[in-house]
Amino acid sequence: MKGFGRLISRALSNQKSFGLCREINTTCRLTPRRFIHVSSATTAFWHSSGGAFPDSKTLASSLHPEKLTVLTGQRRTMFIQTQSTPNPSSLMFYPGKPVMDVGSADFPNARSAMNSPLAKAIYGIDGIHRVFFGSDFITITKSDDATWEFLKPEIFAAIMDFYSSGEPLFLDSQTAAAKDTAISEDDSETVAMIKELLETRIRPAVQDDGGDIEYRGFDEETGIVKLKMQGACSGCPSSSVTLKSGIENMLMHYVPEVKGVEQELDAEDDEAALTSQME
Repeated sequence: MKGFGRLISRALSNQKSFGLCREINTTCRLTPRRFIHVSSATTAFWHSSGGAFPDSKTLASSLHPEKLTVLTGQRRTMFIQTQSTPNPSSLMFYPGKPVMDVGSADFPNARSAMNSPLAKAIYGIDGIHRVFFGSDFITITKSDDATWEFLKPEIFAAIMDFYSSGEPLFLDSQTAAAKDTAISEDDSETVAMIKELLETRIRPAVQDDGGDIEYRGFDEETGIVKLKMQGACSGCPSSSVTLKSGIENMLMHYVPEVKGVEQELDAEDDEAALTSQME
């Protein structure tokens, strides 16, 4: 909490953006790990030393010739990076290609993923609890009894197969996420300020941790801003602290009309939480 408080104070004094979940505890800091996905049948992992990926000569001497041929082929080659999040059950996957053109998409259960071939394929893997799409990453939350050691190869294959298939991310383009923080002509000055802060200051920090926030409304009588936490931030042990000590404090500082922030849950979120408890 001390580090988080210093970060907020610095943000208020010099108006710099801040990291939300990651500053609550030093164990939440992101540690990049790099992996190469060779094919849906053969996966080679390389954990870089000191954050530097090996050069082509080192890589060539470390892989079998037939694997290197597949790796350098143009038809089915992808370089997928993974990154940890403050939520120990969630991992970010960077396919090296755009994921969402606008906004984000949250799939709290398999039923909600039926309109997305990629999300549906990922849910077809045993041990998947939640799927989330960001601008250039996919956050996947596993069930408590699953291990990343067995999940990663199947997830890599699902992502690569999707991007090589040419299928759209959504079967129905109308279900793609809308920009919830887009300022409309009907918005009051207060709502416009809230949306701008969420979009420019808060959302980038939350997305760095593999999640997102969705603006659900502002009650001008009570001064309460309603938000929904998504991705790795949904169910993260530090999400409640993020919501109150981070988002709420910043909104209340810059927008005096804001008196508090509350998280809003959908029926699908309640169902996902119940499923997690049963597992």
